[in-house]
Amino acid sequence: MMIKGARENNLKNISLSIPKYKLVVLTGPSGSGKSTLAMDTLQRECQRQYMESMGLTSDSISKPKVESITGLSPSISVGQHITNRNPRSTVGTVTDIYTYVRFIFSRLGDRICPSCNGTISPSWEAAGHIAEEDEYMGHQTIHCPHCNAELEKLGMSHFSFNKPEGACDTCSGLGHVASVNEAAVFNPELSVRDGGVASLNGVHRDIQIRILVAAGQHFGFGFDPDRPLKDLGEIERDLLYYGVESEAFKQHYPNIKPIQGTKFEGVIPGLWRRYKEKEGEGGGTEKDGRFFHQQQCPECQGARLKKEILSVSVAGASISDVTNWSFSKVLEWTVGLQEVISPEAHHLLDPILHDLPTKLKRIMDVGLGYLAMDRQTVTLSGGEAQRLRLASLLGSGLTGVLYILDEPTTGLHPKDTIGLIHVLQELRDLGNTILVIEHDIEMMRAADHVIDIGPGAGVNGGKVVGEGSLEDLMASELSVTGAYLRNESVASPSYNRRTGTGQHLAIRGAHLRNIDIPVVSFPLGTLISVTGVSGSGKSTLVFDILAQGMEPDQKPSGCEEITGLEHVGDIVIFDQTPMGRMQRSNVATYTDVFTHLRQLFAGLPDAKARKLTAKHFSFNTPGGRCETCQGLGVLSVDMNFLPDLEVTCHDCKGRRFMDEVLQVQYEGFSISDVLNMSVAESLPVLKSQTKIADLVEMLCEVGLGYLQWGQSVKTLSGGEGQRIRLAKELSKKTKKHTLYLLDEPTTGLHPSDIKQLHILLDKLVESGNTVVVVEHSLELIRESDWVIDIGPEGGAAGGELVAEGTPEQVAEVTASHTGQFLKRILAEGL
Repeated sequence: MMIKGARENNLKNISLSIPKYKLVVLTGPSGSGKSTLAMDTLQRECQRQYMESMGLTSDSISKPKVESITGLSPSISVGQHITNRNPRSTVGTVTDIYTYVRFIFSRLGDRICPSCNGTISPSWEAAGHIAEEDEYMGHQTIHCPHCNAELEKLGMSHFSFNKPEGACDTCSGLGHVASVNEAAVFNPELSVRDGGVASLNGVHRDIQIRILVAAGQHFGFGFDPDRPLKDLGEIERDLLYYGVESEAFKQHYPNIKPIQGTKFEGVIPGLWRRYKEKEGEGGGTEKDGRFFHQQQCPECQGARLKKEILSVSVAGASISDVTNWSFSKVLEWTVGLQEVISPEAHHLLDPILHDLPTKLKRIMDVGLGYLAMDRQTVTLSGGEAQRLRLASLLGSGLTGVLYILDEPTTGLHPKDTIGLIHVLQELRDLGNTILVIEHDIEMMRAADHVIDIGPGAGVNGGKVVGEGSLEDLMASELSVTGAYLRNESVASPSYNRRTGTGQHLAIRGAHLRNIDIPVVSFPLGTLISVTGVSGSGKSTLVFDILAQGMEPDQKPSGCEEITGLEHVGDIVIFDQTPMGRMQRSNVATYTDVFTHLRQLFAGLPDAKARKLTAKHFSFNTPGGRCETCQGLGVLSVDMNFLPDLEVTCHDCKGRRFMDEVLQVQYEGFSISDVLNMSVAESLPVLKSQTKIADLVEMLCEVGLGYLQWGQSVKTLSGGEGQRIRLAKELSKKTKKHTLYLLDEPTTGLHPSDIKQLHILLDKLVESGNTVVVVEHSLELIRESDWVIDIGPEGGAAGGELVAEGTPEQVAEVTASHTGQFLKRILAEGL
């Protein structure tokens, strides 16, 4: 594939050739232009040419800024963004493994008769003992061979929690039930007007107050919105909490009907209405989610299915047992089935018993053998979701395809990276081209061809600074990757290990999921890496046991006790939770920089002369924004059966605002110009703005200087979002001893950027704090003061404390996979 004159974003008119049917790694510093080249140029042109070949062209569909691209193949991009956020979506359903398991249970399951508790074998049903058949509904019934009771014949739909035949009636197949968390909704010390009802805010609160007061007047009493909730009478409380249509309120005025303008819904009924409206949309209840408790369903105990379905067993296991197992254990069970089933069943299930182990092995090859089928897809990391999709692509049998993958090693232990490389090589050997955006050195070593983009980030990147083999990169003077491989990066490691304050946090009797650790200590005043293979239990230990156990007034969960809490003043958690899915939320709005920018522009003499306020400099409200695109700068084009395509707004040309607003300039730049700047580019422009200058500098220091202020947070990886939150925290001044917990902060970072991140984490520790990172990056692990290694394997074979100590001490533990990789990197000095 020949790319000529690529100029998209920061690309400097580059031309290069990408060899077909090879494993090609695209590397370079964070923000150098790798994703721009792979996704915004190559992938977009593949899609454009594909649509053009189908007669779906439109004048509004723009070609990427490139002179030409020839030799293209149909492309499939596998990113890290989770698109399906439906709470009913599980790992089992998205991989189709659950479909196979349902088929096995519907054909081989031994069921229990609810009338006599006798066991009904599948051979009895298969023998045709049909009592009655409903041709219209497709239902069949059978007779119990023991008591002659009439039972419905079980099919695949009975084993699905998404079908009424199988779903638990109490939780509708979700496995949990919700209840309103009144303590989070109501503050008895405040009035309604002062924020006593957390779910009522802004303009919505003012409207509801008017309806509340009108309702009180209609029913003959005065509702005072300025009275603290604790001082409200029973009638006022029932009106506020439950509304005029509730039985609780009607009992006070049985003969008075509410009229228009007085029908206050009630806070709790309103929360339930919004919850049910959004239920099933996946994450749609995010705004109101904090007002609800999610509890395990008391009927099915989280298994999602009816009790009679859960009593069905195959080889001694229920379908709930199988869905709770890791994929590696499901593989053992599947293989074992072949030895215990009858010849007739073998004939019926032979295709299933052949395909299912193959699918399971592919999932294990991409390092996800520890996952269980009942795991909700919304809880997966971006890397896990990407590798699940990659495993399914292996079974497609497609050839001649260009696969573009965005950092598939994210979240993988070096041990698991080897299996992923084999999967990519297998895809390549089928006759496909694999283009991988990656920083992992092992992936580079396995590549047929490496392309290095750089030399820096943002405006300092966008050039091809090296390509070929790793040796070719090492020979390039401009290549930062080559400099790292030559061991010339930033500074040679000193490994001055801190011993800390002498105080410790200690978790005793940790026992949650696969974790079983008698005692583990975290030395305070140090940088600690918690390591282990994927699925070993690292996140469970740090975020579900340690973090949850430090919540005030909360009894430790998953352990007997945590000691040393008195030495910690505060806890701050930086996880990989997505920053949001709002199209209007961008880097500037998320960091609150946009608020200051609007005030800055509104305070300029030109703005005052035009009578423009801060409101006019917002793209979220009418007044100054372009109304054609409503301030988004883009329009969405319906592509029928293909995903919608975003094109630049023809009125504002992507600038978001009206011309009058754009004519107001600060230091020669309009507010649209500033939003289009990278963080690093804006530093000289905004350095005099003391309220935000520290944050802008800190964003650059955490390696995010390449991000554009107007860039949607939807496009950011979990690692980028985490580092934005880290920058906001670092720009604050605190005197407390704070415990910082970070989930893989090196995600998306080039090895040269990891050194800078380490310097920042060191700053936190040197300021008298403790930093705990869950991490796979050997570059950061080797710089840590203390390492806690969990394992030895993932899933049921993990959860133990394999090693703890300095990196040098852990490197000497032969049972530690991390230790063995550490030993090599410490010896190499990379």
